[in-house]
Amino acid sequence: MTQDVSSSETAVPLDPSVNSEEQFVSSVDTGHKYEAPAEFMLFLGDFIYADVPLYFGDDAEAYRRLYRRNYQSDSFRKVYEHLPIIHTYDDHEIINNFVGEGNDSTPPFENAANAFRLYNANANHDPLEPDQHYFDFRYADVAFFVMDTRRYRSDINKEDVTSRTMLGDKQLTALYEWLGKVNTTATFKFIVTSVPFTSLWQHDARKDSWAAYPYEKMGLLNALHSVPNVILLSGDRHEFAAIKFNHEGIGHSVLEVSTSPLSMFYVPFVRTLRMVSQTTVKTIKEVVNAIEGENTTTFEEEEVPQEQVLKYIAKGNYKWSSFEVDTRDPQHPVVYLEVMIDGVSEYKEARGIADDYSTGKFCPKWHQRHA
Repeated sequence: MTQDVSSSETAVPLDPSVNSEEQFVSSVDTGHKYEAPAEFMLFLGDFIYADVPLYFGDDAEAYRRLYRRNYQSDSFRKVYEHLPIIHTYDDHEIINNFVGEGNDSTPPFENAANAFRLYNANANHDPLEPDQHYFDFRYADVAFFVMDTRRYRSDINKEDVTSRTMLGDKQLTALYEWLGKVNTTATFKFIVTSVPFTSLWQHDARKDSWAAYPYEKMGLLNALHSVPNVILLSGDRHEFAAIKFNHEGIGHSVLEVSTSPLSMFYVPFVRTLRMVSQTTVKTIKEVVNAIEGENTTTFEEEEVPQEQVLKYIAKGNYKWSSFEVDTRDPQHPVVYLEVMIDGVSEYKEARGIADDYSTGKFCPKWHQRHA
């Protein structure tokens, strides 16, 4: 799964008439037809499939061989030679639905993590502590926190639901501290989670995503609702979805964008995403009315789903989402989102700090600027 982040000065729309691979390569190569829109790529896990279609065992060389195979790909070489890639891992870099429990001796973590570190993690930004795979970084006026959702998660079959953890104490503390720092120092805040944060995905996601860790999730979500302009980036599901998290009372809505796969199968006949959550919240929204030439502001309470789908696209073996962050106007910064699926631009939206965050409304600037 991938997400591209670009600056406003270089981003250009991609041409759906061009082959998807050629289009992606051209977009990151200034020597080709298109300017380079992307500053870097976030790869959100499952870079290799150690256990699909066959698992060759807990063997260091078997894991390393899979990374070399990807980097020897002629098509992928055209991407990574021109575009910096920032990585996190998910389960298939280790083994399906891996649960680390904070114990690095849990097989096959040691050999799998060694290969990931050697081929991918060593090129990431420095971790907050040595030998960790969660880290944060800044790019211009944008802050990023990349989670490790595998190494420290507890086994849901062993832990009571109230005590389960996805991140572990130290990582969760680091995330809260990061939120406190960037709350007023960065316009947009991106949080990377290799598995979906939303609980709307069903089937195996009920046990493997944040849905299985509801108490830690709710505590974190309450904190996110107090911070403006938070966008979660997730993968894993082999489908695209944009999810809005509504807040109780007054606060800030949170957006999750989930995109996958970059190059892999999708399941064409099975849909496991609910459109809204059964849980609701009573949000307070600001309403401005013009009466006799003067604006008056009132506050209205509205019961809405706590989580709701804004856009869902299941189809496609080749997907990526591109984010263009434009903060040149400090009073009206905007994030533009474009989703490419099998070489075609399937979805465009924009989100700005001037939007009504109590309702999570998207602003229409994308269509005015890129139509």
